[in-house]
Amino acid sequence: MTTEANSSASPSASPPGLRESKKQQTRQLISDVATGLFLSQGFEQTTIADIAAAARVAKKTVTNYFPRKEDLALDHQDAFIASLAGTLAGRRPGTPALAALRDAFVEAAEAANPVAGFSGPAFARMIADSPTLSTRLRDLHDLREAALADALADATGTPRGDVTPRTAAALLGAVHRTLFRRIQELTLAGEDNARISAVVTAEADTAFGLLEPSLADYAPA
Repeated sequence: MTTEANSSASPSASPPGLRESKKQQTRQLISDVATGLFLSQGFEQTTIADIAAAARVAKKTVTNYFPRKEDLALDHQDAFIASLAGTLAGRRPGTPALAALRDAFVEAAEAANPVAGFSGPAFARMIADSPTLSTRLRDLHDLREAALADALADATGTPRGDVTPRTAAALLGAVHRTLFRRIQELTLAGEDNARISAVVTAEADTAFGLLEPSLADYAPA
């Protein structure tokens, strides 16, 4: 499972300089090599030294780009953390938070977006078999929920840390966690992405629908 959708550069963005381009290539090389090793021999069994040797770089180079080994496996975590708050920022005027997040999830599921939990069986198995990665994934869900709480507070003019946006974020975050876990379960059961998308899209309607009595009109844009 990777935790970020592929992003494209803005048309107005200037191309990176040679030094920056080289750094990006090195980072991607290390990430690709690490992923291959994790999938072939397991996350817990793979060391930073193994990755450095396979990528033909120094161990310090690996840790400069990826301070923790988990970062090598979940190397798109920043986009994952920001995804729900980003949905609120990009919604149409007047759209409540619940409707925006439900629509965004359905769109992500139909596209088999990695941020929603689509990762392929090998990666899903690697996560499931690693206590370290499973714990880190829970942390990322917590961080995503916290970012959503801040976004809801800002959208409603409520102080950050207030119980109302935090509670709303917890409820919305719980639905996303449940559907994410469901995608992982179906992936490990051998279902293909088309089947998984169909199942979780239908289940999302039920899951988000449970929140309508309390959140249907909450935090409109």
